Amino acid sequence: MSGELFLAIDVGTGSVRAALIDVTGKILELASREHDQIVPEFGWAEQRPVDWWEGARASVKTVLDRVDGAREHISAICVCGQMHGLVLLDAHGALTRDTAPLWNDKRTIDLVRRFEEANEPDSYLPESGNTPTPAWPGFKLQWARDNDPAAYASSAVAIMPKDYINYRLTGEIAMDTGDASCSFLMNPERLDWSPVMIERMGLDAARLPPIRNPLDILGQVTEQAARDTGLRSGTPVLVGGADYPVALLGSGACRPGMGSDSTGTGAIITVIAEKPLLDPEISNVATIEGNWAQFVLLETGGDGMRWARRAFHDNALSYDEIVARAAEAPAGCDALLFMPFLTGERLGRHRNARAQFFGLGAAHGMEHLHRSILEGIAFAMTRHIRIMEQASNKPLERVIAAGGGARAELWLKIKASAFNIPILVPREPECGIVGCAAMAATATGRFSRVEQAAKRFVSYGAEILPDPRWAETYRRTQPVFDKLYYHSQALYDDIDALAAATRPTQP
Repeated sequence: MSGELFLAIDVGTGSVRAALIDVTGKILELASREHDQIVPEFGWAEQRPVDWWEGARASVKTVLDRVDGAREHISAICVCGQMHGLVLLDAHGALTRDTAPLWNDKRTIDLVRRFEEANEPDSYLPESGNTPTPAWPGFKLQWARDNDPAAYASSAVAIMPKDYINYRLTGEIAMDTGDASCSFLMNPERLDWSPVMIERMGLDAARLPPIRNPLDILGQVTEQAARDTGLRSGTPVLVGGADYPVALLGSGACRPGMGSDSTGTGAIITVIAEKPLLDPEISNVATIEGNWAQFVLLETGGDGMRWARRAFHDNALSYDEIVARAAEAPAGCDALLFMPFLTGERLGRHRNARAQFFGLGAAHGMEHLHRSILEGIAFAMTRHIRIMEQASNKPLERVIAAGGGARAELWLKIKASAFNIPILVPREPECGIVGCAAMAATATGRFSRVEQAAKRFVSYGAEILPDPRWAETYRRTQPVFDKLYYHSQALYDDIDALAAATRPTQP
C-alpha cells in the first residue's frame, strides 16, 4: 500500500462502520459491526456505549486487515456519530450508566412539557437555538438527575456517542459545536455553554465538556487503543462531528442557499444559512464549515411507505411495486390529500398530530392513496421550506437528496415539483464517510477550507428537475394542505380523549 489514507468511523444507530478513504475521497474499504437497541419500557431506546467501542474496534481491524500496510499510511482519523445519546463518565473515564438513552428515546416527555408550560419561546430560543424536544441531551441530564441520582452524582462529564469513541481512542474529551448546538444548553451566538439554560434546567456546568471546532486535532491514538484496534499509536484524531452535519458536508450541502432532503424512516428537510432560525417549528444545528443547518424532521418519511405496504398489502408488495402503483395516479391525486403524521410531530404544541386522508371520493383507487402519501410528505416538507425561506429572505437554490428516498425517482420528481427546486443526487451515497474524509483532508492541510475538500470529493449523478405541469398543480394544492394542517389541530386532543375512552380496560 502506498499513498496517504484517512480513516472514518461512523457510530450509527444500527451499526458502527469504519472506512478507509484515499486522498481523492474514494472509499477503498468499508466494514461494519451491528448492535442492538434496548427497549426496557415503551418509548425508551438505549444502547451500550461499550458495544459502540467493540463495533469500532472490530470494524477498524477488519478494514486494516484488508489493505496491506494501511495502518502506516493513515494520516488522520475522523469519527462521526448519532446525535443526542447521553453518555455519563466518572472522573476516571468509567461509565456511570451502562446504557445511554438515544436520540429517539421519549422518556423525558414530561420534563419537556413542564419546561414548555413554564417558559415562553422568546425566553429560551436566543439562548438555546432550539425548541424543546425529548431528543435533546439537556432533558436527558435532567432525567438522570431525578431518576438515577447515583449515576448522576458520580458522573464527571456528559458526552455524545462519537465523543465516547474519541475518548477510547485518545483518552481526551471534548464535544464539537454540532452536537453541543443540539443539546438545548449551548448559546448559538457565542458557541459556548449557556449559563442561563444550565441554571434554568437545574443542571451543573461542571459536567459539560469543552466545546471545540470539529476540525481541531483532539489527540493521538494511545498505546492501549493501538493494541485494541491495530492502529498505529500516535495517529491524529479529530474532534469530529455529529453524523447529520458531517453527512451534509459529505453531500456537498455546505453553503448558504443550499438545501438537503434526507429521507429514511423519517424525512429531514434542511436549509443551510449563516445564522440559526429562532422559530418554534424549526431546529438548528451548527455545521462543520461554520454555518447553520435549519431543519425540520418529519417522523414519517419512508415510514409512510412502510405503513402502506403493511396496512394495504400485508407486506405482499415490494416498495418498487407500491411506487409503480403510485405512478398510475395523476399529480394532485384528483384532490386527495394525506397528512403525514402517523407518529405525530417532533416539535410544537401538537406532537399528538394524527395522519389522515382528506378528500376521498368513490373514484379514488389504491394508486391515489399511494401517491397521496408521497405527495403529502412532500407538501409537509414544502411548508417548512417556505417558513425558512421567508425568515431568511433568501430563496433555496437547490436541494441535495440523501438516504433511501434518493433511490425512488418518482418521489424525487414529486418533491422537486412541490419544492419547485431541482434536486441533485450524489454519486456516492455514503455521505457521512465522505464528510469525515473531507474533514480529515482539511485538518491535515490538503485544503485550506473544508468546503474546498467537499467540492473536490463530491460529485452528482442525476439532477431531477421540476415537472412544470406537476409544479403548477402542487402550487394550487399547497395552500389547501396548509389550511388542513392548521384546522386539524383543533381535533387532536379530542381524538386522544376518544382513543382513551374506547381503549379496552385491562382485566
